[in-house]
Amino acid sequence: MALAAVTAALVPGMMVSGSGPAVAHAVVEPSGRSVTASLRDDLEEYLDDRGAKDHFSAVSLRVTYADQRPDISVDAGTFRYGGGRPVNSEALWQIGSNTKAFTSVLLLQLEAEGKLSMRDKLGKWLPEYPAWGDVTITQLLSMTSGIPNYTEQRAFLRDFDARPSTRFTLERLMSYVEGLPLGPATYEYSNTNYLLAQMIVERASHDTYVEQLAERIIEPLGMNDTCLPPYCPPGTASRMPAPYSTHADLPKHLNKSVPPLALSWAQGAGGLVSSLEDMTTWDRALYSGQLLPPAQQRELESLVSMTTGKPIESVTADDPFGFGLGLVKIIHPVAGTVWFYEGATYGNRVLHMYFPETGMIIALAVNSAVGEEDTLPDLAGTVYETLSAQEATGSPLAPAAPEPAA
Repeated sequence: MALAAVTAALVPGMMVSGSGPAVAHAVVEPSGRSVTASLRDDLEEYLDDRGAKDHFSAVSLRVTYADQRPDISVDAGTFRYGGGRPVNSEALWQIGSNTKAFTSVLLLQLEAEGKLSMRDKLGKWLPEYPAWGDVTITQLLSMTSGIPNYTEQRAFLRDFDARPSTRFTLERLMSYVEGLPLGPATYEYSNTNYLLAQMIVERASHDTYVEQLAERIIEPLGMNDTCLPPYCPPGTASRMPAPYSTHADLPKHLNKSVPPLALSWAQGAGGLVSSLEDMTTWDRALYSGQLLPPAQQRELESLVSMTTGKPIESVTADDPFGFGLGLVKIIHPVAGTVWFYEGATYGNRVLHMYFPETGMIIALAVNSAVGEEDTLPDLAGTVYETLSAQEATGSPLAPAAPEPAA
């Protein structure tokens, strides 16, 4: 399975504005040129090469480290296709299926509190779906349930294309797959799994999904730029680069913008909006074990092969793609073995890579859906090479120019 196939498989088809310019630090290469400038070149070259092909106008990058090295934020392009104000690090993005790990963590926290077990069957929590009653929570989160994917159904795609701003309820989304046969219990990506997981969060906690997100994750981590539409504050949409659809399955919106907060179709499977700063804060907490006891952290990181659907200890050269409970581990052709996820909506792609040996995080975002060929993982490799070249020189830090305010 090629890396592009992995990212394609992931595609579903309390916010505070910055008070002023963010002053970054740049790493100066021996030539006197900052690594920030080199990374900006990488982004601008990518925008020049892929922007028209994939119909996006903006690309943003954030790099964070586990040690005291300062974060790096770099951006290229504009908020709208064809021009306009330049994008900057205050931008907000539809993070797509990066949301799934949030849903998994909520369930694992509830398990740690004795309110449920990952071995619980769907019939215990959601008896209204008797055809899926023997599926376990672990099977939902590891994509091995066999439950069909609602975002692949023609009726759903037709309804979304007709009116993307439709307020989809969970019941309506589930109606697109109710009555369809259960597939084999092997790896098969399905967003339906995470809508069901969202429902279990609510039943086990006796609370809403959005309140559980806020109480357990968003507020404790200080993620002030993260929200779940429609529960986003005024001004959120104005900080979002216009999302552009490139899906042939949505012919009315092909290469056109879709409403930035029209995410009720995704909910606990991919509905969050966030900044790259918040995303990297979340990723560090996620992978460093800040959010879960050790037993649940091990469950979170347990893998099934995305080729065979069988449990694996780790990825290998022969089996390089593993799916955890809302996480993915891969062997990237340039960056090596990393935790990786590329979330995609019908208008954004947001990718992160976490390097377990060093704790470095690379996060990237563009404002269009995946096209015929997804090259965002390739850009992540280019960024890694630029950072590695700087690391090899042992270059010092120096102030970089402040970014313009949003």
